[in-house]
Amino acid sequence: MTSDTIYKSGYIAIVGRPNVGKSTLMNCLVGERLSIVTPKPQTTRTRVLGIASGKGYQMIFLDTPGLLDPKYPLQEAMVKTIKAAVDDADLVLLLVDARGDPKPDLDQLLPWVRKKPLVVGINKIDLVQKEALLPFISGIAERVSRAEIVPFSALTQFSVEELRKVLLRFLPEGSPFYPEDQITEHPERFFAAELIREQVFLTTGDEIPYSTAVLIEEFKERTAEGGKKDFIRATIYVEKENQKAILIGKDGRGLKRIGSRARSAIESLTSRPVYLELWVKVRPGWRKSKRDLQELGYL
Repeated sequence: MTSDTIYKSGYIAIVGRPNVGKSTLMNCLVGERLSIVTPKPQTTRTRVLGIASGKGYQMIFLDTPGLLDPKYPLQEAMVKTIKAAVDDADLVLLLVDARGDPKPDLDQLLPWVRKKPLVVGINKIDLVQKEALLPFISGIAERVSRAEIVPFSALTQFSVEELRKVLLRFLPEGSPFYPEDQITEHPERFFAAELIREQVFLTTGDEIPYSTAVLIEEFKERTAEGGKKDFIRATIYVEKENQKAILIGKDGRGLKRIGSRARSAIESLTSRPVYLELWVKVRPGWRKSKRDLQELGYL
């Protein structure tokens, strides 16, 4: 890099209500599947960092939990995660659903953003009529005139590159924070836990996914040891005995299904063979216990 070359780098917090497509968008912008994605709301519980480096820039995205009104300590921790990401960011990207009402999102977020650059991304425009989009954009512009507004679709990738250009325009000048071939700062055991939790969300219904947490007890990379598989031992915590029974399933079939799918996803991530050992244990009321939340990595 020569002295007269302009290089831009900075942190971009992606915020918005549950299920507006934050994780899908970050995966799209980074070019790798870092954040887990499910049809259920509130899948993301912690901050997930993804790095996109290109010619003359490095964008560091902070995928965050969905904006909500917290009802118990886990949700309070999730809101603190959002606020911390906004505080750390050089630029805030608020995602709203083209089919919803953006006013509650703006009302909750604007006091946090203060004078930071703000881009409002209107996602899922492929699901609405074009004639409904203009008044939707006008309503946002009237409420927050300083924001740049970009309609797009993360699922179809329509106008995602236009969104990237807008974000780059607001990014401050500076040197890269990470090597240009690095896409995240999280260790593999973090993603292993997330991929197991993703399968719990995808294979169980009702409240069970929200009552579960995954803790990696052991992670041994053993491929160099004569071709042995990596060994991962993980515990899925639930809050009630009946939840444990449902998760395990008849003859252990439910847990086997979760384990098989999670193992395949982990192997795709690490490009190494994996032996995954899963256990299910009951930890009553863990979502409301600060001690449990700290041990499980949420505080």
